[in-house]
Amino acid sequence: MIRNLILAASAFALAACAASHEPPASPATSMAPRPYVQLQHPDWSRDAVIYQINTRQFTPEGTFAAAQAELPRLKALGVDILWLMPIHPIGEVNRKGSLGSPYSVKDFRAVNPDFGTLEDFKAFVDAAHAEGFHVIIDWVANHSAWDNALATEHPDWYEQDWKGDFHPTPWTDWADIIDFNYESPGLRTYMAESMLYWVRDAGIDGFRCDVAGFVPLDFWEDVRRQLDGITPTFMLAEWEQRDLHARAFDATYGWAWKEAAHDIAMGKSDAGRMISYMQHHLGAWPHGAMRMLYTENHDQNAWEGTSAEFYGEALPTFMALQFVMDGIPLIHNGQEAGNEKRLAFFEKDLIDWQDHPNADLIRQLTDFKSRNPALWNGDWGGRIVPVVTDQPGRIVSFMRKRDGNEVLALFNLSPEKTGFTISDGPVEGQWHAPFTGETHTLTFADRIELPAWGYLVLNRTPLPEGD
Repeated sequence: MIRNLILAASAFALAACAASHEPPASPATSMAPRPYVQLQHPDWSRDAVIYQINTRQFTPEGTFAAAQAELPRLKALGVDILWLMPIHPIGEVNRKGSLGSPYSVKDFRAVNPDFGTLEDFKAFVDAAHAEGFHVIIDWVANHSAWDNALATEHPDWYEQDWKGDFHPTPWTDWADIIDFNYESPGLRTYMAESMLYWVRDAGIDGFRCDVAGFVPLDFWEDVRRQLDGITPTFMLAEWEQRDLHARAFDATYGWAWKEAAHDIAMGKSDAGRMISYMQHHLGAWPHGAMRMLYTENHDQNAWEGTSAEFYGEALPTFMALQFVMDGIPLIHNGQEAGNEKRLAFFEKDLIDWQDHPNADLIRQLTDFKSRNPALWNGDWGGRIVPVVTDQPGRIVSFMRKRDGNEVLALFNLSPEKTGFTISDGPVEGQWHAPFTGETHTLTFADRIELPAWGYLVLNRTPLPEGD
Protein backbone atom coordinates (compact mmCIF):
# COMPACT_ATOMS: atom_id res chain seq x y z
CA MET A 1 0.00 0.00 0.00
CA ILE A 2 2.76 2.43 0.99
CA ARG A 3 4.74 1.46 -2.16
CA ASN A 4 1.66 2.21 -4.30
CA LEU A 5 1.28 5.65 -2.66
CA ILE A 6 4.93 6.46 -3.30
CA LEU A 7 4.60 5.44 -6.95
CA ALA A 8 1.45 7.50 -7.32
CA ALA A 9 3.11 10.52 -5.71
CA SER A 10 6.12 10.14 -7.98
CA ALA A 11 3.90 9.94 -11.05
CA PHE A 12 2.06 13.07 -9.92
CA ALA A 13 5.35 14.92 -9.34
CA LEU A 14 6.62 13.93 -12.80
CA ALA A 15 3.37 15.05 -14.37
CA ALA A 16 3.54 18.36 -12.51
CA CYS A 17 7.16 18.83 -13.57
CA ALA A 18 6.23 18.11 -17.18
CA ALA A 19 3.31 20.51 -16.95
CA SER A 20 5.57 23.25 -15.60
CA HIS A 21 7.57 23.11 -18.83
CA GLU A 22 4.48 23.53 -20.99
CA PRO A 23 4.41 26.94 -22.68
CA PRO A 24 1.92 29.35 -21.04
CA ALA A 25 -1.40 29.94 -22.69
CA SER A 26 -1.28 32.67 -25.30
CA PRO A 27 -2.21 36.06 -23.83
CA ALA A 28 -3.27 37.33 -27.26
CA THR A 29 -6.90 37.71 -26.30
CA SER A 30 -6.52 39.17 -22.82
CA MET A 31 -3.65 41.50 -23.76
CA ALA A 32 -5.02 42.75 -27.08
CA PRO A 33 -5.23 46.55 -27.15
CA ARG A 34 -8.68 48.00 -26.58
CA PRO A 35 -9.91 51.51 -27.43
CA TYR A 36 -9.65 53.68 -24.34
CA VAL A 37 -12.58 55.83 -25.44
CA GLN A 38 -15.54 53.46 -25.39
CA LEU A 39 -18.34 55.94 -26.04
CA GLN A 40 -19.53 56.98 -29.48
CA HIS A 41 -19.03 60.65 -30.37
CA PRO A 42 -21.98 62.21 -32.22
CA ASP A 43 -21.22 62.28 -35.94
CA TRP A 44 -21.93 66.02 -36.01
CA SER A 45 -19.01 66.71 -33.66
CA ARG A 46 -16.53 65.48 -36.30
CA ASP A 47 -15.15 68.91 -37.26
CA ALA A 48 -17.16 71.04 -34.82
CA VAL A 49 -16.09 74.36 -33.31
CA ILE A 50 -17.76 75.42 -30.03
CA TYR A 51 -19.12 78.94 -29.50
CA GLN A 52 -19.94 80.04 -25.94
CA ILE A 53 -22.91 82.36 -25.31
CA ASN A 54 -23.43 84.34 -22.11
CA THR A 55 -27.11 85.11 -22.73
CA ARG A 56 -27.13 88.02 -20.27
CA GLN A 57 -24.29 89.88 -22.03
CA PHE A 58 -24.72 88.62 -25.60
CA THR A 59 -27.36 91.15 -26.67
CA PRO A 60 -28.76 94.41 -25.23
CA GLU A 61 -32.02 92.57 -24.48
CA GLY A 62 -30.24 89.60 -22.88
CA THR A 63 -32.94 87.17 -24.04
CA PHE A 64 -33.25 83.93 -25.97
CA ALA A 65 -35.25 85.71 -28.67
CA ALA A 66 -32.55 88.33 -29.16
CA ALA A 67 -29.86 85.63 -29.28
CA GLN A 68 -31.95 83.79 -31.88
CA ALA A 69 -31.73 86.83 -34.16
CA GLU A 70 -27.92 86.47 -34.12
CA LEU A 71 -27.93 82.92 -35.48
CA PRO A 72 -27.32 83.90 -39.14
CA ARG A 73 -24.25 85.89 -38.09
CA LEU A 74 -22.90 82.95 -36.11
CA LYS A 75 -23.60 80.67 -39.06
CA ALA A 76 -21.44 82.91 -41.26
CA LEU A 77 -18.71 82.75 -38.61
CA GLY A 78 -18.50 79.00 -39.17
CA VAL A 79 -19.05 77.74 -35.60
CA ASP A 80 -21.10 74.60 -34.99
CA ILE A 81 -21.93 73.87 -31.33
CA LEU A 82 -23.60 76.67 -29.38
CA TRP A 83 -22.93 76.42 -25.64
CA LEU A 84 -25.27 78.52 -23.52
CA MET A 85 -24.16 79.37 -20.00
CA PRO A 86 -26.73 78.31 -17.36
CA ILE A 87 -30.25 79.16 -18.48
CA HIS A 88 -31.97 78.47 -15.15
CA PRO A 89 -33.51 80.80 -12.53
CA ILE A 90 -30.87 82.27 -10.20
CA GLY A 91 -31.01 82.04 -6.41
CA GLU A 92 -31.73 85.12 -4.33
CA VAL A 93 -30.39 84.01 -0.94
CA ASN A 94 -26.74 85.11 -0.56
CA ARG A 95 -26.89 86.37 -4.15
CA LYS A 96 -23.75 88.03 -5.50
CA GLY A 97 -24.30 91.42 -7.11
CA SER A 98 -27.70 92.58 -8.26
CA LEU A 99 -28.32 89.79 -10.81
CA GLY A 100 -26.38 86.93 -9.28
CA SER A 101 -24.29 84.12 -10.74
CA PRO A 102 -25.96 81.89 -13.32
CA TYR A 103 -24.15 79.00 -11.61
CA SER A 104 -26.36 79.48 -8.52
CA VAL A 105 -29.31 77.43 -9.78
CA LYS A 106 -32.70 77.87 -8.12
CA ASP A 107 -34.63 75.41 -10.32
CA PHE A 108 -33.01 72.84 -12.60
CA ARG A 109 -36.21 72.33 -14.63
CA ALA A 110 -37.05 75.96 -15.43
CA VAL A 111 -35.56 78.89 -17.33
CA ASN A 112 -34.46 82.28 -16.02
CA PRO A 113 -37.43 84.64 -16.63
CA ASP A 114 -34.95 87.41 -17.44
CA PHE A 115 -34.03 85.39 -20.54
CA GLY A 116 -37.60 84.59 -21.59
CA THR A 117 -39.95 81.63 -21.31
CA LEU A 118 -39.46 77.92 -21.83
CA GLU A 119 -41.22 78.35 -25.18
CA ASP A 120 -38.71 81.09 -26.10
CA PHE A 121 -35.85 78.72 -25.29
CA LYS A 122 -37.36 75.90 -27.33
CA ALA A 123 -37.82 78.35 -30.22
CA PHE A 124 -34.12 79.24 -29.99
CA VAL A 125 -33.16 75.55 -30.08
CA ASP A 126 -35.44 74.86 -33.04
CA ALA A 127 -34.10 77.86 -34.95
CA ALA A 128 -30.51 76.83 -34.19
CA HIS A 129 -31.19 73.32 -35.48
CA ALA A 130 -32.72 74.80 -38.64
CA GLU A 131 -29.47 76.70 -39.22
CA GLY A 132 -27.43 73.52 -38.77
CA PHE A 133 -26.21 74.21 -35.22
CA HIS A 134 -26.30 71.91 -32.22
CA VAL A 135 -27.06 73.32 -28.78
CA ILE A 136 -25.59 72.38 -25.40
CA ILE A 137 -26.37 74.04 -22.07
CA ASP A 138 -24.33 74.49 -18.93
CA TRP A 139 -25.19 71.95 -16.25
CA VAL A 140 -24.35 72.61 -12.60
CA ALA A 141 -24.50 69.19 -10.96
CA ASN A 142 -22.17 69.92 -8.04
CA HIS A 143 -24.35 72.40 -6.16
CA SER A 144 -27.49 74.53 -6.10
CA ALA A 145 -28.65 77.90 -4.83
CA TRP A 146 -29.45 78.11 -1.11
CA ASP A 147 -33.11 78.72 -1.94
CA ASN A 148 -33.52 75.84 -4.37
CA ALA A 149 -36.63 73.95 -3.23
CA LEU A 150 -34.58 70.76 -3.00
CA ALA A 151 -32.84 72.12 0.11
CA THR A 152 -36.17 72.13 1.95
CA GLU A 153 -37.77 69.08 0.37
CA HIS A 154 -34.71 66.82 0.42
CA PRO A 155 -32.13 68.11 2.92
CA ASP A 156 -30.44 64.69 2.86
CA TRP A 157 -29.41 65.41 -0.73
CA TYR A 158 -26.93 68.02 0.53
CA GLU A 159 -23.58 67.79 2.28
CA GLN A 160 -23.33 69.09 5.84
CA ASP A 161 -20.39 70.61 7.68
CA TRP A 162 -19.19 69.66 11.17
CA LYS A 163 -22.05 71.71 12.67
CA GLY A 164 -24.67 69.92 10.56
CA ASP A 165 -25.25 72.91 8.25
CA PHE A 166 -25.30 73.17 4.47
CA HIS A 167 -22.11 74.66 3.06
CA PRO A 168 -20.55 75.99 -0.15
CA THR A 169 -17.79 74.03 -1.87
CA PRO A 170 -14.93 74.03 0.68
CA TRP A 171 -12.10 76.52 0.27
CA THR A 172 -13.93 78.59 -2.34
CA ASP A 173 -15.65 81.98 -2.25
CA TRP A 174 -18.83 80.47 -3.71
CA ALA A 175 -20.98 81.82 -0.88
CA ASP A 176 -24.11 81.80 -3.03
CA ILE A 177 -24.29 78.00 -3.41
CA ILE A 178 -24.46 74.80 -1.32
CA ASP A 179 -22.97 71.43 -2.23
CA PHE A 180 -24.92 68.30 -3.12
CA ASN A 181 -24.24 64.88 -1.58
CA TYR A 182 -23.91 62.23 -4.29
CA GLU A 183 -24.10 59.44 -1.73
CA SER A 184 -27.86 59.94 -2.03
CA PRO A 185 -29.53 57.74 -4.69
CA GLY A 186 -32.48 60.12 -4.73
CA LEU A 187 -30.29 63.04 -5.77
CA ARG A 188 -28.68 60.98 -8.53
CA THR A 189 -32.09 59.98 -9.88
CA TYR A 190 -33.39 63.55 -9.78
CA MET A 191 -30.32 64.99 -11.48
CA ALA A 192 -30.29 62.34 -14.21
CA GLU A 193 -34.00 62.76 -14.87
CA SER A 194 -33.53 66.54 -15.08
CA MET A 195 -30.81 66.16 -17.70
CA LEU A 196 -32.94 63.70 -19.65
CA TYR A 197 -35.80 66.20 -19.54
CA TRP A 198 -33.83 68.93 -21.32
CA VAL A 199 -32.68 66.54 -24.06
CA ARG A 200 -36.03 64.78 -24.52
CA ASP A 201 -38.47 67.68 -24.03
CA ALA A 202 -36.47 70.78 -24.97
CA GLY A 203 -34.48 69.18 -27.79
CA ILE A 204 -30.98 70.17 -26.73
CA ASP A 205 -27.98 68.13 -27.89
CA GLY A 206 -25.83 67.90 -24.77
CA PHE A 207 -24.22 69.60 -21.81
CA ARG A 208 -21.16 71.46 -20.63
CA CYS A 209 -20.79 70.16 -17.07
CA ASP A 210 -19.53 72.63 -14.49
CA VAL A 211 -16.73 71.48 -12.15
CA ALA A 212 -17.32 67.95 -13.45
CA GLY A 213 -14.49 66.47 -11.40
CA PHE A 214 -16.31 67.30 -8.15
CA VAL A 215 -19.14 64.93 -9.14
CA PRO A 216 -18.54 61.14 -8.99
CA LEU A 217 -17.48 59.68 -12.32
CA ASP A 218 -19.90 56.77 -12.09
CA PHE A 219 -22.80 59.25 -12.07
CA TRP A 220 -21.60 60.80 -15.33
CA GLU A 221 -21.10 57.39 -16.91
CA ASP A 222 -24.59 56.27 -15.90
CA VAL A 223 -26.27 59.41 -17.19
CA ARG A 224 -24.31 59.32 -20.46
CA ARG A 225 -25.71 55.87 -21.21
CA GLN A 226 -29.22 57.12 -20.52
CA LEU A 227 -28.79 60.23 -22.66
CA ASP A 228 -27.44 58.26 -25.61
CA GLY A 229 -30.54 56.10 -25.35
CA ILE A 230 -32.53 59.18 -26.39
CA THR A 231 -30.22 60.74 -28.99
CA PRO A 232 -26.48 60.99 -29.72
CA THR A 233 -25.35 63.45 -27.06
CA PHE A 234 -22.28 65.68 -26.74
CA MET A 235 -20.78 66.05 -23.27
CA LEU A 236 -18.10 68.61 -22.34
CA ALA A 237 -16.52 68.43 -18.87
CA GLU A 238 -15.04 71.43 -17.14
CA TRP A 239 -12.13 69.30 -15.95
CA GLU A 240 -8.81 68.03 -17.25
CA GLN A 241 -8.55 64.28 -16.72
CA ARG A 242 -8.37 61.48 -19.26
CA ASP A 243 -10.51 59.05 -17.22
CA LEU A 244 -13.56 61.18 -17.99
CA HIS A 245 -13.23 60.30 -21.68
CA ALA A 246 -13.67 56.55 -21.42
CA ARG A 247 -17.43 56.32 -20.92
CA ALA A 248 -18.74 59.78 -19.98
CA PHE A 249 -17.41 62.81 -21.87
CA ASP A 250 -16.55 63.63 -25.46
CA ALA A 251 -14.42 66.62 -24.50
CA THR A 252 -12.59 68.06 -21.49
CA TYR A 253 -10.82 71.35 -20.86
CA GLY A 254 -7.30 71.86 -22.17
CA TRP A 255 -6.29 74.00 -19.21
CA ALA A 256 -2.63 73.08 -19.67
CA TRP A 257 -2.74 74.35 -23.27
CA LYS A 258 -4.33 77.65 -22.25
CA GLU A 259 -1.84 78.18 -19.41
CA ALA A 260 1.10 77.44 -21.71
CA ALA A 261 -0.25 79.87 -24.31
CA HIS A 262 -0.76 82.60 -21.68
CA ASP A 263 2.72 82.25 -20.22
CA ILE A 264 4.43 82.19 -23.62
CA ALA A 265 2.56 85.28 -24.82
CA MET A 266 3.44 87.14 -21.61
CA GLY A 267 7.14 86.20 -21.78
CA LYS A 268 7.02 83.89 -18.77
CA SER A 269 7.81 80.77 -20.84
CA ASP A 270 9.08 79.96 -24.30
CA ALA A 271 7.91 77.62 -27.05
CA GLY A 272 9.37 74.67 -25.16
CA ARG A 273 6.37 74.91 -22.83
CA MET A 274 4.00 74.17 -25.72
CA ILE A 275 6.25 71.37 -26.95
CA SER A 276 6.03 69.84 -23.46
CA TYR A 277 2.23 70.07 -23.69
CA MET A 278 2.29 68.16 -27.00
CA GLN A 279 4.68 65.57 -25.58
CA HIS A 280 2.35 64.91 -22.65
CA HIS A 281 -0.69 64.93 -24.93
CA LEU A 282 0.81 62.30 -27.22
CA GLY A 283 2.06 60.11 -24.40
CA ALA A 284 -0.77 60.25 -21.89
CA TRP A 285 -4.04 61.05 -23.68
CA PRO A 286 -6.04 58.71 -25.93
CA HIS A 287 -6.50 59.90 -29.48
CA GLY A 288 -10.27 59.65 -29.29
CA ALA A 289 -10.37 62.24 -26.49
CA MET A 290 -11.20 65.79 -27.54
CA ARG A 291 -9.40 68.42 -25.46
CA MET A 292 -10.99 71.85 -25.72
CA LEU A 293 -8.46 74.50 -26.73
CA TYR A 294 -9.22 78.16 -26.18
CA THR A 295 -7.63 81.56 -25.66
CA GLU A 296 -10.59 82.93 -23.68
CA ASN A 297 -13.77 81.78 -21.94
CA HIS A 298 -16.14 83.28 -19.38
CA ASP A 299 -13.97 82.36 -16.38
CA GLN A 300 -10.84 83.93 -17.84
CA ASN A 301 -12.67 86.99 -19.17
CA ALA A 302 -14.37 87.79 -15.89
CA TRP A 303 -11.62 86.95 -13.40
CA GLU A 304 -8.27 86.93 -15.19
CA GLY A 305 -8.56 89.26 -18.15
CA THR A 306 -9.39 89.43 -21.82
CA SER A 307 -7.49 87.85 -24.69
CA ALA A 308 -6.19 91.29 -25.60
CA GLU A 309 -4.67 91.69 -22.12
CA PHE A 310 -2.94 88.32 -22.21
CA TYR A 311 -1.87 87.96 -25.80
CA GLY A 312 -1.51 91.39 -27.40
CA GLU A 313 -0.17 91.04 -30.93
CA ALA A 314 0.32 87.29 -30.37
CA LEU A 315 -3.45 86.64 -30.23
CA PRO A 316 -3.95 85.72 -33.93
CA THR A 317 -1.05 83.27 -33.64
CA PHE A 318 -2.55 81.37 -30.72
CA MET A 319 -6.02 81.46 -32.24
CA ALA A 320 -4.59 79.80 -35.35
CA LEU A 321 -2.66 77.28 -33.24
CA GLN A 322 -5.81 76.18 -31.37
CA PHE A 323 -7.45 75.34 -34.71
CA VAL A 324 -4.63 73.27 -36.22
CA MET A 325 -3.48 71.42 -33.10
CA ASP A 326 -5.15 68.21 -31.92
CA GLY A 327 -8.22 69.45 -30.02
CA ILE A 328 -11.69 70.98 -30.35
CA PRO A 329 -11.62 74.80 -30.54
CA LEU A 330 -13.73 77.19 -28.48
CA ILE A 331 -14.67 80.76 -29.38
CA HIS A 332 -15.97 82.94 -26.51
CA ASN A 333 -18.72 85.38 -27.44
CA GLY A 334 -17.19 88.74 -28.25
CA GLN A 335 -13.84 87.41 -29.44
CA GLU A 336 -14.92 87.96 -33.03
CA ALA A 337 -15.45 91.64 -32.12
CA GLY A 338 -12.08 91.99 -30.42
CA ASN A 339 -13.87 92.72 -27.15
CA GLU A 340 -11.27 94.18 -24.77
CA LYS A 341 -13.56 94.64 -21.78
CA ARG A 342 -13.76 92.24 -18.85
CA LEU A 343 -17.44 91.39 -18.55
CA ALA A 344 -18.98 91.76 -15.10
CA PHE A 345 -20.18 88.38 -13.91
CA PHE A 346 -23.01 89.39 -11.57
CA GLU A 347 -24.35 92.42 -13.46
CA LYS A 348 -25.56 93.38 -16.92
CA ASP A 349 -22.45 94.31 -18.91
CA LEU A 350 -22.90 94.26 -22.67
CA ILE A 351 -20.17 93.05 -25.03
CA ASP A 352 -18.64 95.86 -27.10
CA TRP A 353 -19.70 94.70 -30.55
CA GLN A 354 -17.74 96.09 -33.49
CA ASP A 355 -16.25 95.03 -36.80
CA HIS A 356 -12.85 93.49 -36.12
CA PRO A 357 -10.20 91.46 -38.00
CA ASN A 358 -10.77 88.59 -35.54
CA ALA A 359 -14.05 87.79 -37.29
CA ASP A 360 -12.36 87.26 -40.65
CA LEU A 361 -9.65 85.17 -38.99
CA ILE A 362 -12.22 82.94 -37.27
CA ARG A 363 -14.14 82.48 -40.53
CA GLN A 364 -10.90 81.56 -42.29
CA LEU A 365 -9.89 79.10 -39.56
CA THR A 366 -13.29 77.38 -39.25
CA ASP A 367 -13.39 76.89 -43.02
CA PHE A 368 -9.83 75.56 -43.11
CA LYS A 369 -10.53 73.10 -40.29
CA SER A 370 -13.72 71.78 -41.88
CA ARG A 371 -12.03 71.20 -45.27
CA ASN A 372 -9.00 69.35 -43.87
CA PRO A 373 -9.75 65.88 -42.41
CA ALA A 374 -6.31 65.92 -40.77
CA LEU A 375 -7.59 68.69 -38.48
CA TRP A 376 -10.88 67.08 -37.49
CA ASN A 377 -11.70 66.20 -33.89
CA GLY A 378 -10.89 62.99 -32.02
CA ASP A 379 -10.35 59.83 -34.05
CA TRP A 380 -11.65 61.58 -37.15
CA GLY A 381 -8.50 63.73 -37.29
CA GLY A 382 -4.81 63.00 -37.53
CA ARG A 383 -2.42 62.51 -34.64
CA ILE A 384 0.35 65.06 -34.15
CA VAL A 385 3.59 64.02 -35.91
CA PRO A 386 6.60 65.84 -34.39
CA VAL A 387 8.68 68.05 -36.68
CA VAL A 388 12.09 68.87 -35.18
CA THR A 389 13.86 72.20 -35.69
CA ASP A 390 17.07 73.80 -34.39
CA GLN A 391 15.02 76.46 -32.51
CA PRO A 392 12.88 74.51 -30.00
CA GLY A 393 12.76 77.53 -27.68
CA ARG A 394 10.94 79.58 -30.30
CA ILE A 395 9.45 77.31 -32.94
CA VAL A 396 6.55 74.89 -32.48
CA SER A 397 6.24 72.60 -35.50
CA PHE A 398 4.24 69.49 -36.29
CA MET A 399 2.36 67.70 -39.05
CA ARG A 400 -1.05 66.02 -39.04
CA LYS A 401 -2.23 63.48 -41.64
CA ARG A 402 -5.51 61.72 -42.29
CA ASP A 403 -6.83 59.89 -45.37
CA GLY A 404 -4.22 61.45 -47.66
CA ASN A 405 -4.76 64.95 -46.30
CA GLU A 406 -1.59 66.45 -44.77
CA VAL A 407 -1.22 69.72 -42.90
CA LEU A 408 2.13 71.15 -41.77
CA ALA A 409 2.16 73.79 -39.01
CA LEU A 410 5.16 76.04 -38.31
CA PHE A 411 4.69 78.63 -35.52
CA ASN A 412 7.13 81.21 -34.19
CA LEU A 413 6.02 81.59 -30.56
CA SER A 414 8.38 84.44 -29.81
CA PRO A 415 8.38 88.26 -30.16
CA GLU A 416 11.44 88.15 -32.44
CA LYS A 417 11.96 87.28 -36.08
CA THR A 418 13.38 83.74 -36.11
CA GLY A 419 15.23 81.67 -38.71
CA PHE A 420 15.36 77.90 -38.36
CA THR A 421 15.99 74.64 -40.17
CA ILE A 422 14.07 71.38 -39.94
CA SER A 423 16.11 68.29 -39.12
CA ASP A 424 13.44 65.60 -38.82
CA GLY A 425 9.85 65.00 -39.87
CA PRO A 426 7.84 64.16 -42.99
CA VAL A 427 8.20 67.63 -44.53
CA GLU A 428 10.34 67.36 -47.65
CA GLY A 429 8.59 68.12 -50.92
CA GLN A 430 6.06 70.58 -52.25
CA TRP A 431 3.53 72.33 -50.05
CA HIS A 432 0.81 74.90 -50.65
CA ALA A 433 -0.07 77.86 -48.45
CA PRO A 434 -3.89 78.00 -48.51
CA PHE A 435 -4.10 81.44 -46.92
CA THR A 436 -1.77 83.10 -49.45
CA GLY A 437 -1.90 80.82 -52.49
CA GLU A 438 1.89 80.44 -52.50
CA THR A 439 3.80 77.20 -53.17
CA HIS A 440 6.73 76.10 -50.98
CA THR A 441 9.27 73.35 -51.66
CA LEU A 442 10.89 72.25 -48.42
CA THR A 443 14.10 70.31 -47.74
CA PHE A 444 16.09 69.73 -44.59
CA ALA A 445 18.75 72.09 -45.96
CA ASP A 446 16.36 75.05 -46.19
CA ARG A 447 16.48 77.91 -43.72
CA ILE A 448 12.99 79.21 -43.02
CA GLU A 449 12.26 82.60 -41.49
CA LEU A 450 9.12 83.63 -39.64
CA PRO A 451 8.38 87.11 -38.30
CA ALA A 452 7.65 87.75 -34.64
CA TRP A 453 4.57 85.69 -33.72
CA GLY A 454 4.42 84.56 -37.34
CA TYR A 455 3.16 81.22 -38.56
CA LEU A 456 2.99 79.17 -41.73
CA VAL A 457 0.27 76.54 -42.21
CA LEU A 458 0.64 74.40 -45.34
CA ASN A 459 -1.24 71.70 -47.24
CA ARG A 460 0.59 68.93 -49.07
CA THR A 461 -2.08 69.10 -51.79
CA PRO A 462 -4.20 72.20 -52.47
CA LEU A 463 -7.89 71.79 -51.73
CA PRO A 464 -10.40 72.46 -54.51
CA GLU A 465 -12.22 75.76 -54.23
CA GLY A 466 -15.45 75.41 -52.30
CA ASP A 467 -14.77 71.79 -51.36
